[in-house]
Amino acid sequence: MFKAIGNYFKAPPILPVSEDKAIIDKKYKRYRIDVFSASFIGYTVFHLTKKNISPALPAIQEEFHYSNLQLGLLATALYFTYAFGKFINGMIADKADAKKFMTAALLISAISNIILGFSPEIVNVITSVFPNLEYIDTIGMPLLLFIMAFCWGINGWFQSMGFPGIAKALAFWFSNTERGTKWALWSTSHQFGTMLGALLAGWCIVHFGWRAAFIIPGVINILMSVFTYMTMHDKPQTMGLPEVEEYREGVKPSPEEADEEAHMSYFDILKKYIFFNKTIWILALAYVFVYICRYGTEDWIIKFLVDRGDSMELATKKFGSLAFFGIWGAISAGFLSDKLFKGKRTPVNLIFLAGCAASIFIIMNNQFSGSLRNIVDVICLAGMGFFVAGPQMLVGGICAVESGSKKVASAATGFCGLSGYIGAMLSGAGTGFFIDLHGWNGAFWFWIASAICCMLILSTLIRKGV
Repeated sequence: MFKAIGNYFKAPPILPVSEDKAIIDKKYKRYRIDVFSASFIGYTVFHLTKKNISPALPAIQEEFHYSNLQLGLLATALYFTYAFGKFINGMIADKADAKKFMTAALLISAISNIILGFSPEIVNVITSVFPNLEYIDTIGMPLLLFIMAFCWGINGWFQSMGFPGIAKALAFWFSNTERGTKWALWSTSHQFGTMLGALLAGWCIVHFGWRAAFIIPGVINILMSVFTYMTMHDKPQTMGLPEVEEYREGVKPSPEEADEEAHMSYFDILKKYIFFNKTIWILALAYVFVYICRYGTEDWIIKFLVDRGDSMELATKKFGSLAFFGIWGAISAGFLSDKLFKGKRTPVNLIFLAGCAASIFIIMNNQFSGSLRNIVDVICLAGMGFFVAGPQMLVGGICAVESGSKKVASAATGFCGLSGYIGAMLSGAGTGFFIDLHGWNGAFWFWIASAICCMLILSTLIRKGV
């Protein structure tokens, strides 16, 4: 069975390059549009079944009376499997068919969400076998939390398969001279997905209850998996096309470089560009703190607003500013690092992290009332989204890919992603812990301290010209 699965996901063979330049040009233009469309739309809809947990947490707590720590552990289940899955799946994706890899991930992620939506009914069936036991105090509540966490963890593993395949496709279909711009544009799919995921989940909760926030996005993503299967493609060489550098710039790999990598095993390339690459390790460590800030704000800010007195509808509308301005933050970070800082990413990361910390500090101390409080909230949420999107896109994305060989592009982003989602796990459980211990101010200081730690770590790369 495992052999059959491996053969199914195996990357297509490299085909001979066509000598007709007109055909090559026509195919390249078409397939590059296909790949970018599948990457952008596919990663956007991935978030419909990933960012729906945040709006659902208050409703789940209200119905089942779980503590903030328990809710944090539920959210952390995804980050735990996502963390290790991103690196492992990153290595697998380097050798897999990007189309099949991404499509399968989207499909199974959708199914796990649907099962989670029906988890209370599943628990009712199970506990009906034990009619003499009290539902709330014995089996039911712990079992429900376990099933939800299990489904959310399974979701995390298959969510982690989405980005590695996309990273591979972007690395092979777009050259170094255009990759920064294309990557920045693609990375806005995260913000679009986060915004749409929260708004869709919030709408589902208001009209149909929290269960619909998992079931409806799951059904949508099953349909979208058909689209990704039809439009995603593996690297150009598997389509009978030359490498993108040769196609766009007429540049072929130097004989020495080609000969060196031709005689290196995949593990040797992995060791050289990942495990023994000091820059990658610094980026990975910094990414821990980027993700504490990112997922702390994304996963908990709606609950903060609701706990403070906002309605779910108002809170999700405010949250939309975080995701919307994250789009412009990612684009701005890519543009500034390319144009203003001539390809150096670290100065942009430091500036954006300082802005993120300032936005968190201001909303923590927002003592206004009425419409003025709402305006300050929206501005601060916009700042959080704008400023965290830059380091999220640069540190574990472009910086990771540019620090090594594109033959391990998925593994490089996966390695940083592993560290990032360790940070996400710390963010989920840590934020819940600090809220229970010190209230919301404890959570805010946790996020601010993380931004400062990240700045200190990344500052060591300034001399390296990263």
